[in-house]
Amino acid sequence: MKHFSKKEKINILFSFPVIIASLGYFVDIYDLLLFGIVRIPSLNDLHLDVDKVGTMIINFQMTGMIIGGILWGVLGDKKGRLSVLFGSILVYSLANIACGLLPQIDFGDKAMIYAWLRFIAGVGLAGELGAGITLVSETLPKELRAIGCSIVAGFGVLGAVVAHFTVELSGSWSTAYLIGGGLGLMLLVLRISVAESGIFKSVKENSEIKRGNFLSFFTNKTLFTKYIKCILIGVPIWYCVGILVFMANQFAPEMGIAKIDPAIAILWTYIFASVGDFTSGFISHFLHSRKKTILYMMLLTAVGVGLLLFGGTKSENTYYFFCGWLGLSTGYWAMFVTLSAEQFGTNLRSTAATSIPNMVRGAVPILLIGFDQLKITQSVIMSAAIVGAVVFILGIYSVLTISETHNKHMDFIE
Repeated sequence: MKHFSKKEKINILFSFPVIIASLGYFVDIYDLLLFGIVRIPSLNDLHLDVDKVGTMIINFQMTGMIIGGILWGVLGDKKGRLSVLFGSILVYSLANIACGLLPQIDFGDKAMIYAWLRFIAGVGLAGELGAGITLVSETLPKELRAIGCSIVAGFGVLGAVVAHFTVELSGSWSTAYLIGGGLGLMLLVLRISVAESGIFKSVKENSEIKRGNFLSFFTNKTLFTKYIKCILIGVPIWYCVGILVFMANQFAPEMGIAKIDPAIAILWTYIFASVGDFTSGFISHFLHSRKKTILYMMLLTAVGVGLLLFGGTKSENTYYFFCGWLGLSTGYWAMFVTLSAEQFGTNLRSTAATSIPNMVRGAVPILLIGFDQLKITQSVIMSAAIVGAVVFILGIYSVLTISETHNKHMDFIE
């Protein structure tokens, strides 16, 4: 293992690719979670049903992320990591600006227009994290990859916190959308000077190597197994976000709480998620293991879910406390994305690292369908518990059986 001086570590960890990837993920998270923050006020202002239309719009956005994850991932392996970083941010920035102009639209079905705009935003948002993590993982030495990726994720999730305060300070959900779109376009200008990954350049020069073949994940048993396990490792994170945080207001009546504000739930979740993401890279570096880091944090998440649902949560502040707990423990998102990028060769790395996180996010509609169906015969709390039990069992099994990637060289192909 190569040893770096303190100055060398600082120069590597705060190099331009890391900074730009961090800023990109910051804007990505801002725009991704903005609907969750403004769901209630925006739908009320547009005279739409908060729960029914809100769920539909979330499903549209997350479905867009599945499609975008595949499209941008393949493009990243075929054309380069930078093509994704430029294209994706342009798409979601324009979509968010359009969302900010919704109050001025006087034609058509507002619910469907809103849903399709969030679908387009989802397609664009899907490319940001995977391309950034792929670029950073291929640029940084293996000894510092985990910390570098944690910096990207840790700083990035603060975008949710800024989104919350932007809505509060501006006093307008539409203004918050316009600001998010503007931030994206500003970042687009900064990205002009980012260099392409050297590892990708060497593979691109070899015309005999097939790049970005998404179907190979489903035609090769080994690749398929790794791909599915990576997805299942990440699903518990978005179970917590998509059900326990986004739909926090639905738990209030059964818990005897007057009101739970999903926007505040998101705020506390992502304040602590930033701490968790920063910390996970250092834990992985110290333990010399991605798997152990993810497993311990996943188990801590499961405990938090159990206490939230069955520990006698009787006040709004107690609910927000557990949102902070879940944010901290689901901070293994950074290591999950890093692990996903490290599992696959350079010719499929962008496709995997971009599509896998979005398959996880795209699982939210499936989780919500299961949650809603269970609510027909079960309580809200028990419905959430049943869905949670399934995703955690699958997640723990996957992390126990997937291969370790700590110190793995990235210069290989499938």
